Amino acid sequence: MESELIAAVRRFNRTVTQRVGALDDEYMARARPLAQARLLWEIGPGGAEVAALRARLGLDSGHLSRLLRALEGDGLVTVGPSDQIGGDGRVRVAALTDAGRTEWAELDERSDGFARSILTPLTGPRRDRLVAAMAEVERLLVASMVVIEPCPPGDPRARACVRAYAREVARRFDEGFDPTRSNPVHDDELVPPAGVFLLATLNTEPVGCGAVKLHRDAPAEIKRVWVADTVRGLGIGRRLLSELERHATEQGWSAVRLDTNRNLTEAIAMYRAAGYRQIEAYNTEPYAHHWFEKRLAP
Repeated sequence: MESELIAAVRRFNRTVTQRVGALDDEYMARARPLAQARLLWEIGPGGAEVAALRARLGLDSGHLSRLLRALEGDGLVTVGPSDQIGGDGRVRVAALTDAGRTEWAELDERSDGFARSILTPLTGPRRDRLVAAMAEVERLLVASMVVIEPCPPGDPRARACVRAYAREVARRFDEGFDPTRSNPVHDDELVPPAGVFLLATLNTEPVGCGAVKLHRDAPAEIKRVWVADTVRGLGIGRRLLSELERHATEQGWSAVRLDTNRNLTEAIAMYRAAGYRQIEAYNTEPYAHHWFEKRLAP
């Protein structure tokens, strides 16, 4: 990666941390650092499960516990088992006290004021440029936070993605989608050495998937590429496709192919842009209208 790109990212990080006060001991003059203020905000008036906070903020258990203890010591937060009827007593929940809710409202008001302090010195057009740039940076940062890694196809998160895939294609296909009519994809075909199932997650939540079957004496076959609406347009589908191709290449395959439905126009455009060429039908998939193949570079 080019050193100029690395330097630009570091320069941006320094500017942002200074402007938002990330280095201040008393964030927004409220006698606590940014990490505690952010955690207080995330707990919110409705409370939150500790495990969800850990995943959402990307904190390890020890660091989160220290932050919660600090807020508890200030009388702003209580942490205890869920009190929901029939709930799992092992689930720990963080909730704001009355003082915590007052502090949360103050933090909310000061955050609005801080945002105004960034926008006020700029002219109208420059404000629009800054806000648009912030939105684009946010989208790209979210894209960089998505993790793609192998996952057992029987994992509950993998199952959830496959169900979401089936719901989407059922909505988009002209004739709906009945999994019992489609060519089957068995779990044992998606584990090494027969293949692999990839799961994309954002803050540990599943947001996409894809699989490749490594056929003997035939090109590898890509299946079940799906991306959640929440991360569409961030290049996650292309990343999944590239990772599946890489896996096939590393296992010794020189070509990969796939089938798709004519209504999945975005997927077809992605395949063509990725170097796939249309070929004659190689299977009897009843929901397929197009078949593609790509030669893989060693």
